[in-house]
Amino acid sequence: MIAEKKYIIADSIDEAIKHAYSNLGNFKYLAGGTDVMVNKFQGNETSGCLIDITKITELKGISKQGDFLRIGALEILEELKFNTIIKQEFPMLIEAALSVGSPLIRKTATIGGNVLCENRCLYYNQSEWWRESVGYCLKCEGDICIATQGKNACFSELVSDTAPALIAMDAEIEYLDENGKHQQPLENIYSGDGVKPRNLSETAIVTAILLPLNRGFKTAFFKLRERESLEFTSLTSAVAIDKNGKLKIALSGVDPKPVVVEATINGDKAILVKQAIKASRAVDNDMYSRKYRREMIGVYLDKSFSLLNPPKEDLPSL
Repeated sequence: MIAEKKYIIADSIDEAIKHAYSNLGNFKYLAGGTDVMVNKFQGNETSGCLIDITKITELKGISKQGDFLRIGALEILEELKFNTIIKQEFPMLIEAALSVGSPLIRKTATIGGNVLCENRCLYYNQSEWWRESVGYCLKCEGDICIATQGKNACFSELVSDTAPALIAMDAEIEYLDENGKHQQPLENIYSGDGVKPRNLSETAIVTAILLPLNRGFKTAFFKLRERESLEFTSLTSAVAIDKNGKLKIALSGVDPKPVVVEATINGDKAILVKQAIKASRAVDNDMYSRKYRREMIGVYLDKSFSLLNPPKEDLPSL
């Protein structure tokens, strides 16, 4: 007997969560669909129920809310570049959003979906027949990590490009679940477990991303990939320094969760680079080797520090 397939269009957050509870263990929320539908095509996503949340107006809009700029989770990546406040205060977010996929993908993908995109691995993100022939891994109910031959941990990588940019600028995430409304630093939702990469309940809905206003961020953003479009990241590096001298580094593509290092502008840059590389648990599950990606962490951070804190002789004279 073929299992029933459901496609539900929700008009409110409460309605979406109600449908989620009715289909526990067998549903996915659907927004832009650029991640969920690709994984369904590959057989990596097998939920029988899709709950379409694109009609929910509560998840849209960009506005000031106290000390934050509130960006609705359904805001489209391509359209962030048109917002005046984002252009003035958070240009790195636009740079990160425009580095995602191709123009067609960016016109559909949402910011909430990008920070929640599923972790990826060269041995997992393949067709069903390929995964069956090579042997199922920990992320698809196998008993071994094919990349490392270990049995205890999955090292599929966080590949969001907007997440490191947002985290470097101290973004917070707002979401609703069975216990009500929550707001916390964005980096806190990532578990570091490649199989279950987020610390969110199954029915939780991300409602918004919040960025702190009036911090005067200076930023640097770099992305490593084989082609300028389509490819998921092999390393995304985001560095931000605020007007008070706080420095924050966030990386994706080299660990199951964001690699985050915090310091001040006067901190020893060589030590910061070593900390970032040491925190990275990259393995050989990417088109680029582990060794090369770890070397590129140092390259990108050195370039970022030079851009953000140039030598005195390079500064313009007054």
